[in-house]
Amino acid sequence: MEFRGLMGGLYRISEWIMRFSAINVLWVICSSPVLIGGFFIWTSPAMFEDPNLASSFIRTIILYCAILSPFTLFPATAAMFAVARKWVMGDTDVALLKTYFRSYKENYKQSMFSGLFFVLLSVLLYVNYTFYLRQSGTLSLLSVLFVVLAFILAAAVLHHFSIMVHFHMKFWQIVKNSFLITIGNPVMTIFLLVCSGIILYVSLTKFTFLIPFFMASLIAFVSFWTFYRIYDRMKTLTEKKEQENEAEESNDEENNDEEERTDRETDKPDSPAGLPSADGQKPGDRGKKEQDRAR
Repeated sequence: MEFRGLMGGLYRISEWIMRFSAINVLWVICSSPVLIGGFFIWTSPAMFEDPNLASSFIRTIILYCAILSPFTLFPATAAMFAVARKWVMGDTDVALLKTYFRSYKENYKQSMFSGLFFVLLSVLLYVNYTFYLRQSGTLSLLSVLFVVLAFILAAAVLHHFSIMVHFHMKFWQIVKNSFLITIGNPVMTIFLLVCSGIILYVSLTKFTFLIPFFMASLIAFVSFWTFYRIYDRMKTLTEKKEQENEAEESNDEENNDEEERTDRETDKPDSPAGLPSADGQKPGDRGKKEQDRAR
């Protein structure tokens, strides 16, 4: 039974709320070791009166989260992106549990390597940022560069998940393409970062109930939608270029055929002896008739 009008709109909205919340809850469950660590980091200032003790506790929890992220957070996020891919491509009635856990299993190894790579890269960025931030003079300005690189890395991570669930590629191909898409499409990259930042800000500061039900699934949906728009545009441009190349090749072939025809016509030899000439007479017959006329 299909509802129409206001009831139909409310029914579709409730369906999407259920989809986003179900996938987000699955993501929270599979990422719970890291999310629990994040919760302790968020509440640590209120837990400790001594700032030094709180800072030491935060560093310990960050190390704990960094170690566990490749094995929990990244596979769970890849599975969530696989479901978001189905939604963006029009398969809205996909089986959520089956699709999520099948993708979790299929992409676990690749997402684990992705987690190790991006965690190490994040640590390097953080170390360089803190090093240059403590310098005096113009060297401290280099810390701004690492902030910009951190935003680029964040967008590349989101594109990395989208490419992983959409294509069958090797790990380093996914890494290379994720950075190329991020740098090669600055407008869409800024759009993705702004939308994800708004979702994070609203979820963490205004409406915290969004964290367990909508925060991650909304970011995954926006991320894959952005990636798919970029991919679709690149595919259209590639097809258009191929059509133009095919048209140029066909025109070149036609021009070559015309040139060959012209060459054959201009290089035609005279009629050989014994064959009729253009007027249908043999060369010898034409000479006899001229002699008879002279007599």
